[in-house]
Amino acid sequence: MDTKKELKILFWMIVVFAAVFFMPLGSERFMTAVDATLDLAKWYAQEHVVLCLLPAFFIAGVIAVFVSQSSVLKYFGANAKKWLSYTVAAVSGGILAVCSCTILPLFTSIYKRGAGLGPAIAFLYSGPAISILSIILTTRILGIEMGIARMVGAIGFSIVIGLVMAFIFRKEEKAKQEEHMNIVPPPEKRPMWQTSFHFFTLVLILVFANWGAPAASDEGLWTLIFSYKWYITGGFALMLCWSLVKILRLRPLWVFAGAVTTVVSAFLADAFIVNAKLVPLVPMIVGIASLSIILLFDKKDEENREWALSSWGFAKQILPMLAIGVVTAGFLLGSTHDNTSIAGIIPNEWIEWAVGGNSLLSNFFASFTGAFMYFATLTEVPIIQGLLASGMGKGPALALLLAGPSLSLPNMLVIQGVMGTKKTVFYVALVIIMATISGFVFGNLF
Repeated sequence: MDTKKELKILFWMIVVFAAVFFMPLGSERFMTAVDATLDLAKWYAQEHVVLCLLPAFFIAGVIAVFVSQSSVLKYFGANAKKWLSYTVAAVSGGILAVCSCTILPLFTSIYKRGAGLGPAIAFLYSGPAISILSIILTTRILGIEMGIARMVGAIGFSIVIGLVMAFIFRKEEKAKQEEHMNIVPPPEKRPMWQTSFHFFTLVLILVFANWGAPAASDEGLWTLIFSYKWYITGGFALMLCWSLVKILRLRPLWVFAGAVTTVVSAFLADAFIVNAKLVPLVPMIVGIASLSIILLFDKKDEENREWALSSWGFAKQILPMLAIGVVTAGFLLGSTHDNTSIAGIIPNEWIEWAVGGNSLLSNFFASFTGAFMYFATLTEVPIIQGLLASGMGKGPALALLLAGPSLSLPNMLVIQGVMGTKKTVFYVALVIIMATISGFVFGNLF
């Protein structure tokens, strides 16, 4: 008998028993936290999983299956030129409109394909931090100083954090570099432009399907795009159909049947579902299901089937940890979205009190709290707007903007599973420290 293993089992049995035995069901604070947990989980499932994560899994699958290892190594590998790899990684967020969770399948994919730790970390941070949408929204609502500070800080953060991580774990990176020197890349199966076209078509579907609602007073380009976002998304979906037939060589009849089924589901959802927010979920689910079936039953090219299986592999790896993280974050910090604010076990008033002024402590608290909270894409701006109205200092606001969107408890749990506890701890610590210092400096200047 393994005594250590048995004691570990006994320990967790005692913990679970004690938690159930002493559960404060009569406490208003506890029951409110439970409500917040369920509310956040429901909102996350309705607003984020279908439109964000599912497309992201398929994008990650494209990287894992269709993007050659030599291409990944060329731009992100340990032997790649630093100025090239870090520049590409740092500005990637300008293309992607993703949150701290949606970036995870993409990060996992390039990291497992051989990307160096530094560039992979820079990509992981920049993806959610500097999307063009978030920078525009920050500038418009929180002011030009905050918008510029967020953009400069996020780009600088991604590079510095990546370089520091690469330096700390330089022995591992050297071993990876030596390993990659012996890799002989296989010949490309198709021209790079075809793979790029297929990849960016999926990315654009992800971006426009999640295009955020504009401010009530906005009548510019943002509003125009939002008004027609589903038509734009549909246009890119047609481009995807073309790509499936012409590039992946899937049967035209199968693709046509899947497209028609998706379109019909969209009309039926619009006719019978009252809640307008839920209507787009139906064609997205039907479209993804159709694509998965077509890929799995394709007998011409094994790579097509592998794409579906690889996407499923990312889903299996990431979704359970995200679920645990969302539930934990909801219970501890509450649920804040769509003009809804339900306190977790930690009262919101405590957080608002702690981030007032511009002391190092208030900036650290804002960074630390933001690192564990979950922010969906673009939701961080109205949340911080409300906190500023409640007395939050400008320095802690920037600290929260730099730490919050790129990290979350669900995000940390998945990262730990990909690159280990030690690297994750260093990464989180670097983000919190740099966000704290940046917020403190910004608060003293403005």
